Amino acid sequence: MADPKVEASPPAEAGGAPAPITKSAEKKLAKKKENEARLALKAAKAAKAAAAAPADGEKKAKKEKVKEEEAPFVNTTPAGEKKDLSQPMASGYNPIAVEAAWYDWWDAQGYFSPQLTEDGQIKPEGLFVIPSPPPNVTGSLHIGHALTVAIQDCLVRWNRMLGKTTLFVPGFDHAGISTQSVVEKRLLKTGVTRHDLGREPFIEKVWEWKNDYQGRITNQLRRLGGSYDWNRVAFTMDERLSKAVIETFCRLHEDGIIYRANRLVNWCVKLNTTLSNLEVDQKQLEGRTLLNVPGYDIKEKFEFGVITSFAYPIEGSDEKIIVATTRPETMLGDTAIAVHPQDPRYKHLHGKFAKHPFVDRRIPIITDDIVVDMSFGTGAVKITPAHDPNDYEVGMRHNLEFINILNDDGTFNDNVGEKFKGMKRFHARVAVVQALKDLGLYVETKDNPMQIPICSKSGDVIEPILKPQWWVNCKPLADEVLKRTREGELLITPKPSETEWYRWLEGIQDWCISRQLWWGHRCPAYFVNIEGVEQDRNDGKNWVVGRTLEQATERAKKLAGDAKFTLEQDEDVLDTWFSSGLWPMSIMGWPENTSDLQMFYPSSILETGWDILFFWVARMALLGVKLTGKMPFPEVLCHAMIRDAHGRKMSKSLGNVIDPIDVIQGLDLESLHAKLYEGNLDEREVQKAKAGQKKDFPKGIPQCGTDALRFALCAYSGGGRDINLEILRVEGYRKFCNKIFNATKFAMLKLDEKFVPEPTAKPTGNESLVEKWILHKLNLAAEEINKQLADRNFMNATGAAYNFWLYELCDVYIEAMKPMTDESASETTRRSSQQTLYTCLDHGLRLLHPFMPFVTEELWQRLPRRPNDSTPSIMLSKFPVFDKSFEFAQAERDFDLVFSAIKSSRALAASYNIQQNLQVYIRAQSDTEAALFQSQVPTFVALTKNCKSVAVVRDMSGIPAGCGSEVLTPTIFVHVLVRGQVDLDAEIVKCEKKLALAQMNLSKIVKIESQGDYELTVPANVRLANEEKRKTLEADIQLLEHSIDMFKQLKE
Repeated sequence: MADPKVEASPPAEAGGAPAPITKSAEKKLAKKKENEARLALKAAKAAKAAAAAPADGEKKAKKEKVKEEEAPFVNTTPAGEKKDLSQPMASGYNPIAVEAAWYDWWDAQGYFSPQLTEDGQIKPEGLFVIPSPPPNVTGSLHIGHALTVAIQDCLVRWNRMLGKTTLFVPGFDHAGISTQSVVEKRLLKTGVTRHDLGREPFIEKVWEWKNDYQGRITNQLRRLGGSYDWNRVAFTMDERLSKAVIETFCRLHEDGIIYRANRLVNWCVKLNTTLSNLEVDQKQLEGRTLLNVPGYDIKEKFEFGVITSFAYPIEGSDEKIIVATTRPETMLGDTAIAVHPQDPRYKHLHGKFAKHPFVDRRIPIITDDIVVDMSFGTGAVKITPAHDPNDYEVGMRHNLEFINILNDDGTFNDNVGEKFKGMKRFHARVAVVQALKDLGLYVETKDNPMQIPICSKSGDVIEPILKPQWWVNCKPLADEVLKRTREGELLITPKPSETEWYRWLEGIQDWCISRQLWWGHRCPAYFVNIEGVEQDRNDGKNWVVGRTLEQATERAKKLAGDAKFTLEQDEDVLDTWFSSGLWPMSIMGWPENTSDLQMFYPSSILETGWDILFFWVARMALLGVKLTGKMPFPEVLCHAMIRDAHGRKMSKSLGNVIDPIDVIQGLDLESLHAKLYEGNLDEREVQKAKAGQKKDFPKGIPQCGTDALRFALCAYSGGGRDINLEILRVEGYRKFCNKIFNATKFAMLKLDEKFVPEPTAKPTGNESLVEKWILHKLNLAAEEINKQLADRNFMNATGAAYNFWLYELCDVYIEAMKPMTDESASETTRRSSQQTLYTCLDHGLRLLHPFMPFVTEELWQRLPRRPNDSTPSIMLSKFPVFDKSFEFAQAERDFDLVFSAIKSSRALAASYNIQQNLQVYIRAQSDTEAALFQSQVPTFVALTKNCKSVAVVRDMSGIPAGCGSEVLTPTIFVHVLVRGQVDLDAEIVKCEKKLALAQMNLSKIVKIESQGDYELTVPANVRLANEEKRKTLEADIQLLEHSIDMFKQLKE
């Protein structure tokens, strides 16, 4: 992969045979040998230095090198103007300097806007549109948002370079619950509540917050290089997007999809609002657990994970009936006890009543074969219809009384009696159990593995309560989306997300869209208060909806007839996801039939995290199909969730939430600590977070730059569910940027002032073997990157780009071309090598641009342009694709063979600690191979450090005594002269060990090949690989035996 730290071993083949050595594995093994030899050389140098140290132990005083600190970079380019690159390139790569000015110039030039044909149509190459998932205006972006930008902008830039009309729409979400909560917390620090301010002044405060943080987020998005069309920036509470929300509510209500009902909802006491099921997490408890609950003293802990049994006295007798509950406090709202109709233990109680011990209430004993399991517990179930989903259904079936016992603030209301009235719910839990004990009705408390519902926003324990709310009937919408998905209108990747998509839509429930907040889209629904008529506010028949107050008034007149009435708008706002669900079409102007809607809807792809597949993506599909008749996008790509290096979820309290700007610019530990005080963490959480930061970033976060961050995030994205992010890996890609920068700087020196690129990149026919090889590798890289981006595998795409630049262009061609540009080289050779270098730099930078927009623009702008090429920016240049004229398969095979010999000679020299005057002999048995190596002697010398000479011979008579040797193929051998520079006894022992190992491996292969059914059971490719391996081992054994004899003769 693209990570230089990762090594992989070749897998074993089927049939018990050793794996054939692939080209990739061969490269890695050779690299490994070189590294091992280099380490051995380093150790030898250290030993030599130690031996040469003064006997008296005195050390030579070293003159300390004082590194001059570079002055901090200051961007002097006026905003929107093109950077001046007339000065020589800097001495080293500085990401802050490189990335400066380019974004403002791109934006000012209009390069982010859709490029259309002269007559204003989509370009013939096609269309690519991404609606950027709008970040919440609650605070700054974190590293997960950076992943989103990196992937999406990579796709946008790639498609733009493929010539398509592209549109990347930026925007922001008002995030009702989260934003209101964070502003309220800020106000509370000054001793003010939203109720002290009032609705309108509070909303003004939230708008101030929104404007501040939208500006901060915009800056982050620009620093991350997202090529958004800022002329189309959207906010979910903009006037035109709010119009879409109102239209949707009214239209769905008119179609009977939105309705009003008094039903159980998930109530968050801390936030004082309703939540959808998707906003509730289920916390698993294995037994008795003491937990803190928001809104209570931090020292208070309450008991969960237990089941409490108690008895109800039967009216008119001394008999009692025992029930059990995990929420004892809810018994204050009990309105029935259910038993199974066939349970003989309770048949005599059918139709009778129990007496509530704390309130004046008779509790009927009912029979129900759905909710009651005779074998569980006592077979009697307490029923609290107003505070439990299952009990709610029982209450509906048996027409029971629904008694709400909770106020919105989590205290108990008048329905619980004087003893418990006004108590907070979990204090009441303790008090109820104690009161039952006092009356002798308490039975026992036992461990009970269970789940408890937790608010995903506040961490509070959710309470099911009855509330009149607005609901969306999702079933008919989901059925249509499922049908279209199965018909192929929507592709969801990776596969696990597709499976979840079907599962969730098939079991979809109605969606509660009312929220008891002030910040958000207020419901366009009005209660028609008719004078002199008693009305039920819970009944939707007494409500009208309207796109305007005038429309609502006209509808109310029809409802009230001739009676006088007043209109009262619903105080609630709509769920944030209701407006977000309209995003792909509302940002294009829907419900108006705008030109943008006609041209850019549906989008090309929706890219987002798998964790909001149902919160957001499914709802966009439901609403998009219903309101426009079209899927809002044909493809959904779900990226992974970023975790820290330890696999933990990012959390402010853990101190592992990372601001992408801190990775780009770098930040010391002290400043990281200081940022913790900018949020709403209490002091205890701050100290915990500081400890986490100190552990993970003891020296702070290193400066990596945007390009390295984007490349790293793409390199992590290979289709998995989670990414364990290591900042050191991001820093490693900064070094890759440095390599690209320095390699380009060096290569530019090879393009002299007279150099003019050819009109096209097509080969001229004058290319040498290594030129053909690098052009072929460039072609393969282009083909692979395009394929992997089309398959949405960013890990493999970055890997292909990384490998081309590092291991092929920098490590091989740039070094190999040095003799081709010497004064001794012919003009034709020099010009050809320069043209090839130019093509590789030009195309190589383009291949990197979608991942690394800044450094590629900086370097590409320094390259000369081909005649008649006036392309102003790399982002508007053509992305390289497979080019038949660059295909040199035979040249690739030939040079790969030569390069294998070069790596083998390097490894031999390093293993024998030969640091100068290296003499290499290539023994090639065939005429073709001998001619190949003879033609590549200059390249061989150029790519082999300290190489004095390379000789190509045909047999052993041409190899001088005293050579270390290695088999390259059964017909090619590499020899390095080591006579007089090695310990002969040690070399004999080393060769004998290698010989024993080679003989053992040969015997294994011979044994496998000797099996009776070998030809029938082992695949042909495996047999061929085994044959090649056997021949190589046989040649290796012959060479080792020769080496042992040779070293022994040298001793004599």
